[in-house]
Formats: sequence, structure tokens, C-alpha cells
Amino acid sequence: MIRRFGEAVKPGQAYKRRPGVYAVLLRGNDLLLTHQAAPVPEFQLPGGGIDPGEQPVAALHREVFEETGWSIGSPRFVGVYRRFTFMPEYDLWAEKLCRIFLARPILQIGPPREPGHTAIWTHAANGDMLLQNPGDRAMLRQCLRA
Repeated sequence: MIRRFGEAVKPGQAYKRRPGVYAVLLRGNDLLLTHQAAPVPEFQLPGGGIDPGEQPVAALHREVFEETGWSIGSPRFVGVYRRFTFMPEYDLWAEKLCRIFLARPILQIGPPREPGHTAIWTHAANGDMLLQNPGDRAMLRQCLRA
């Protein structure tokens, strides 16, 4: 069974399954996050949806680069969780299936290419306070214990 975080499922609401990949990016005691300005400003683990026909690890590299401007190395699968949420940017009720990887930031190639995203470095211990999504916080804690 896949653990669920966040909002309760709304009875009668149809949800579209949306698989995605996200990264816990550690460099020593530092953590690389993305700050998304809209629709609601929030700190997030970098990542996003897997495009049709795309492999999860390829999607992870693409999404992290788009949201942070960094290339990554040595991605290792950590776990998966799901959350049910409304995604206003897509006008979509989604069942997000979130696959989490631990990876190393290798090289900053440029600024984030995704509009409204900013790459933010913080001490890893701050991640628990900054990340709004309880699933992301749980996965970060799991990575920091390992």
C-alpha cells in the first residue's frame, strides 16, 4: 500500500492519476530546493510530472534542471507516496503519485528555466520547516536518517 499525505479524498470527486518524480538534493549539510512563486508561493522538492513515454529517471533529470538549473548525479530511489489535490495551474483534480529520489547536485548550468521557480540552498535541517508538503517533509526526514 502506498502511503497518502495531505488532503483527504473528496467523495464524488474524480481524480486523474499524475505520476511524478522529485529529488532530495543534498550536498554535505546543504539542501537544494525550488521556490515556486505561483499559484501559491511555496518551497518544494524539485521535480514534476513524467511525460507520456518518458522514463522516470530521465524525467527527474529534466525536471530538476528546469526548476533549479542544476544537473544531478547518482539518483537513488527512496520511496513513493501519493496525495490528492487540486492543481489550479492545470485546472485538474489529481492523484499525484510522487516517486522520490536522493541525488547529488553536480553542476549549476544556469538559472531555472521554469517560469516562477527559484533555486534555493538551505541547511538540510531547515527543509522540515520550509517544505509545505507533508509528503516531501517525510521523505526528506527519511533521507536525512539514512
